[in-house]
Amino acid sequence: AAGVGMQGLSPAARRAPYGADEDAAVRAARIGNDANAQLVGRYPDKFRSFISLPLPHIDASLRELRRGFDELGMIGVNLHISVLNRSVASDEFLPIYEEINRRGGLIFYHPCGNGICSPMITEYGLNGAVGTSLEDTAIALHLIAKRIPARFPDIDFVIPHFGGPLAMLLERLDNQFSMKQHDLPEPPSVTARRFYYDTVGHGSPAALLCAWSAFGADHLLPGSDYPVLLSFETYERTFGWIRDVDIPAADIDQILEKTAPSVLDLGP
Repeated sequence: AAGVGMQGLSPAARRAPYGADEDAAVRAARIGNDANAQLVGRYPDKFRSFISLPLPHIDASLRELRRGFDELGMIGVNLHISVLNRSVASDEFLPIYEEINRRGGLIFYHPCGNGICSPMITEYGLNGAVGTSLEDTAIALHLIAKRIPARFPDIDFVIPHFGGPLAMLLERLDNQFSMKQHDLPEPPSVTARRFYYDTVGHGSPAALLCAWSAFGADHLLPGSDYPVLLSFETYERTFGWIRDVDIPAADIDQILEKTAPSVLDLGP
C-alpha cells in the first residue's frame, strides 16, 4: 500500500550485537543474522538484509562478515556509529573497511542513541530528538577526517536521516576544516557528496530540500526507520510526504525508485 517493493533489514539503535564479551557478541550477531536470513529466504522478493558484526572483536567480525556475504547472501554491512563509545571510524576497525573494500561492498550506518556521549545531550533527554542526528553528522565527519573514502574507494557509504545537519555545513567545513589544515585529498564538501543519505526526516520538507540541494537526488534513497516512525505517522506517509515537496518530479522518482536499486545492486 505504501508503494514499497523491498525493505532492507538492519538493527535499530541500541540493538547492534556489540559487547565486551566476545562469545556473547558472536552469539548475538549470529542470532540476528540468521533470523534476518530466514525472513529473506521466506520472502526473497520483499526483503534483503545487512550483516551485523560482533564488534569490537575484529577477527570474529571478519568471520561473520564473510559468512553474511558468502553463505547468507546479504547485501551490505550495518555499522552502528560507535562501538562501546568509540567511533567506528577509529583505526582499530580499519580491517573491516579493508575487507568490505576488497569486495566492493556497502556500509549502512545507524546511530547508537548515546547522545554522542555528551551530557549536553543526554542530561537534557535529547538523545532521540537531536543526538541521533548529531551522530549521523559525526560519522560523516569522522570518515572525512580519517580519509577513509579515499583509502577505501570501492565502498559505498550510506548515512541515515539526511546526514543530520551535515548538508548545511559543507561550505563551513571547506573553510574551517580545510584540505590544507588537515592533509585531506579533497575538500570536505566533495567527500560528503560521495556519500549516500536516506530520507528519514520526520516529514520535514526543509530537511529534504536542504539535502537535495546539497547532495543531489542521485545520492538520496528512501528510508523508513521502521517501526520507530509508526508512533508519529503511517508507513504510507513515511514515503508519501516526499511527493508533496516542491522538487522536480524526475528527482522525486530518482529518490524513491532509482537510487536504492542502483546503490544496493538490486537490479531494476
